[in-house]
Parts: sequence; structure tokens; C-alpha cells
Amino acid sequence: MLRVLAACGNGMGSSLIIKMKIEKVLKTLGLEFEVHHASVGEAKSSAKNFDLVLVSHMLVKEFANCGDAKIVGLVNLLSEAEIKEKVEAAIK
Repeated sequence: MLRVLAACGNGMGSSLIIKMKIEKVLKTLGLEFEVHHASVGEAKSSAKNFDLVLVSHMLVKEFANCGDAKIVGLVNLLSEAEIKEKVEAAIK
């Protein structure tokens, strides 16, 4: 099962919206997954418990020491096409 974390610097509401976009994309890919969402501060401390962490490309550096989690930086956090492209690349 793929464990994914959506993190946003703008707060929990926006990360919830991103979480829903990620879930929609992962369903289309036919993957078994679990998606959580958190603020950046909370996400930095729990990122090591996830396979993928999706954040704004401007926040990727904040996650430099997060264990084996793959950090995926998104330019447009709400773009399903970008999420799909980058998640597929990260899980290969």
C-alpha cells in the first residue's frame, strides 16, 4: 500500500483540498493507497512514515532529512495532470 502525505504551507484546509486531488489521481492509476494531509510543520516531523510527500516545489528543501520518503514538489498544487505525472515518475 502506498502511503502518501499532502503538506501545504497555507494550512490544513488547503492540504485537505490537495489530498482530495491526490486521491482522485491515485484511483485512476489503480493503486492501493492511503493519503493523509498536514501542515508543513507537522509533515516535516512525520514524513519518514510515508512513501511519498507532495508539497509545493518551494517547500521541497524543508524536507531534506525525511528518511526514505520521496518528496514530490508541485508547481500547481491543484493540477491533477501534474500530480499524475510526478507521482508516476516517483513510484517507478
